[in-house]
Formats: sequence, structure tokens, C-alpha cells
Amino acid sequence: MSVFRIERTTALPAPEAWRRLTDWPAHAARVPLTRIRVLTPGPTGVGTRFVARTGIGRLAFDDPMEVVRWEPPSEEGSRARPGVCALEKHGRLVLGRARIEVFGTPAGGSRAVWTEEAWVRGAPRALDPVVARAGRTLFGRVLDGLLGI
Repeated sequence: MSVFRIERTTALPAPEAWRRLTDWPAHAARVPLTRIRVLTPGPTGVGTRFVARTGIGRLAFDDPMEVVRWEPPSEEGSRARPGVCALEKHGRLVLGRARIEVFGTPAGGSRAVWTEEAWVRGAPRALDPVVARAGRTLFGRVLDGLLGI
């Protein structure tokens, strides 16, 4: 299993950073050769399912995911709390989970943390560091693009 964590700080308020990071179709614009199809009616919440399809023709694979935790951020003074979205990956090729957290900052911006645990079915464990490095690079670009960094 490869595990990676990415953190980004932005001037965007936590609710706006959350909105951007949980706009599933918007992720596809940041990942080459990928389309995302939401399978359940909105709004997003626990039970929302979507599929990221990456590749071309027969060289494509599906990465189906489901939201298993959905807690948007709250900015109500002393009761402020971070947003947390947890995803489970149920693919034939890629399995695992992801967690997106959005924390408000004292200056009115936010800090986003993306943590992913993923494994590729049939891949030897020796490739885990390569998968983690590729994930950090790819999802780092996704976060930068979605947050306007």
C-alpha cells in the first residue's frame, strides 16, 4: 500500500476551498486523460458515488469511489470546525481510501490536507514508493489547480 499526504495553504476561505476540492467533475480538468462521472444525484454527501475513468480506449481503467464521511467546514466563531470528506475506492485495479480535510486559518484563509492510501491490484509492494511519489505529484497539481495556487 502506498500512502501519501499533501498540504496546501490558500487565501480562500474554508467553505470556498471545500467547495472546490469536493467538485468531483472539476478534478478531471486537472488530471490528463480523465473524465469523472457522478453516479448519484446531488448534493454530495455520504453515499455519493462517482467514477474517474483514466486512459484511452482499451488502455483505460475505472476508479469508482464512494463518499463515506461528509462534514463540511463550519466557520461559526469559537465553534469553527474543519471539513472532512472520506472516500473509499472500490476499483478492480485501484483500491484504497482518501481523506480531504479543510481547516480555516486565523487570517481567514484555509489549509487543505489530502491523505491517500492506495494500492494497485497485482503490483508488487516494491513499487509502493513509486506509486506514492506519482500520487503526490499528480494530486499536488490537482490541489494547486483547484485552489488557484
